[in-house]
Amino acid sequence: MDNTAQKTDEKKFGFVTVIGEPNAGKSTLINRLVGAKVSIVSSKVQTTRTRVLGIMVKDQTQIVFVDTPGIFNPDQNNKMEKAIVNAAWTATQENSDILLLIMDASRKKRGGIEKIIETLKKQPPQNTILVLNKIDKIKREDLLKLSMIMNELHNFQATFMISALKGNGVKDLLSYLSDALPQGIWHYPEEQMSDMPTRLLAAEITREKLFETLYQELPYNLTVETDQWENFDNGAVKIDQTIYVTRDQHKKIILGKGGAMIKKIGQQSRIELEDILETTIHLKLFVKVQENWIDDNSHYDIWGLDSKT
Repeated sequence: MDNTAQKTDEKKFGFVTVIGEPNAGKSTLINRLVGAKVSIVSSKVQTTRTRVLGIMVKDQTQIVFVDTPGIFNPDQNNKMEKAIVNAAWTATQENSDILLLIMDASRKKRGGIEKIIETLKKQPPQNTILVLNKIDKIKREDLLKLSMIMNELHNFQATFMISALKGNGVKDLLSYLSDALPQGIWHYPEEQMSDMPTRLLAAEITREKLFETLYQELPYNLTVETDQWENFDNGAVKIDQTIYVTRDQHKKIILGKGGAMIKKIGQQSRIELEDILETTIHLKLFVKVQENWIDDNSHYDIWGLDSKT
């Protein structure tokens, strides 16, 4: 047998865990790499609440990206914040082949990213890659200086400069990851792009639309859950979702005058879900005020978060 042909046929597989501060661009990067939405994106902090797997194939390599919640200093009296940050740090301690530390290069303050690096130094050594994102928002000379500063703080295996939003530099990063991962059998079907349950993805899409439409008016600690999912013989799907908020004022904002706002949000969510699921969607949204929903452990179980954090 031709050794060259044999080598070409050898498959590779690996996990790449992506961490960073909130709004560093982790979810945007993973969605671009995978080529489909597997994680919701919002300028609202703490949008990603739990671990999300994005799966893609590059040549003979199947790469599993683990999107994690943004790491920040949580309020010790806020149960959800602590659970979110704990989920991110737990992901860094699992068996990952490569750790991608995403940094918003345009962000002036570096205290948060420096704290992340200090914590990483206390963990067992990992193959850690620095990814400087949003390079279109910073001067080249400042970007090069930032790269030098960050590499003095930690022994990164490599440094990449990208714009996840525009795609600049992403192909080079992907090629590096494909080459660096070890040989191994693929763990997922070639066409699979995520492990997120469809019911959860549908709820997350609606939560994203709420943040996009009512960014200034709503706090981050609302949630959306899929209550009913009914498949029809013609392929259409009927989905009932509940939006949980802590105050009646927030319910009124979401409903809007004469129900106009919730109708708009429902339409936006339905259109995107139809695009993702490639079928007709009948979506019905309800808003429920539950002042202490954050303390209800059943919500945490849905996201796979540890409510005992």
